[in-house]
Amino acid sequence: MCSPTAVTASRRPTVISCAPVIKSDCRCTDSLRTFRRTRQAGEDKAVTTTLYTKLVLFLVALLSTVPDTLAEPADAQLLDALRHGGYTLYFRHAPTEWSQQDRVRTLTDCASCDPQRTRQLAESGRALAEQIGATIRRLRIPVGEVWASEYCRTTETARLLNLGDVRTTRDVINARVAELVGGREVLARTARKRLATAPAEGTNTVIVAHGNVFLLAAGTRPPELGAAVLRANGKGGFTVVRLLAPEEWATLGDG
Repeated sequence: MCSPTAVTASRRPTVISCAPVIKSDCRCTDSLRTFRRTRQAGEDKAVTTTLYTKLVLFLVALLSTVPDTLAEPADAQLLDALRHGGYTLYFRHAPTEWSQQDRVRTLTDCASCDPQRTRQLAESGRALAEQIGATIRRLRIPVGEVWASEYCRTTETARLLNLGDVRTTRDVINARVAELVGGREVLARTARKRLATAPAEGTNTVIVAHGNVFLLAAGTRPPELGAAVLRANGKGGFTVVRLLAPEEWATLGDG
């Protein structure tokens, strides 16, 4: 069979030119479509597998720096553990005069004890710091290194605790001035590294700093002059063993 493709009229006899009709092979077309769908499904699966693998690796890396949480030990157990050393006691500075405000423009301003430039400790806060320090000494909790943020209110709190010579560090500086030390992500990393540093054998490290930087690093924070008891996990992270309110130090030795 053929079908007409052109008709030419003239004085000569009419000539009809014919061309063969080519029919498509449905089976071949279906096979090609099936192949394409199979290949696309394979590519989609490969992409999904790659994304899943990257997500798992990201979560593993993230969890290695996120603090662990454990069931809170009883007072007597915690006191016994602290007496053996191996912990970091992160104190938020003592209560301050909230009528004062920070006007920090440079890192030099942080250390100012001028109430017109930075918020200072309240008298009640100073008395409370001395009281907690005396309680820790009475409980015979060994302290090795003592670190404090450069702010006047944190270094003064550390001195009033009277647990050892005070050294300053910007690793745990106030998160409100994070841009002065490279930004919030940089501060979070340096703070976590500091908190994950194990103390010398048989001692505990004391750090006095701010609530907001601990929140940035650990996702929680103690109240003013409250403390977070931390233990390095040896993998670049740390465990938040317990949060202590200021008044709880006096009850640790009651059991």
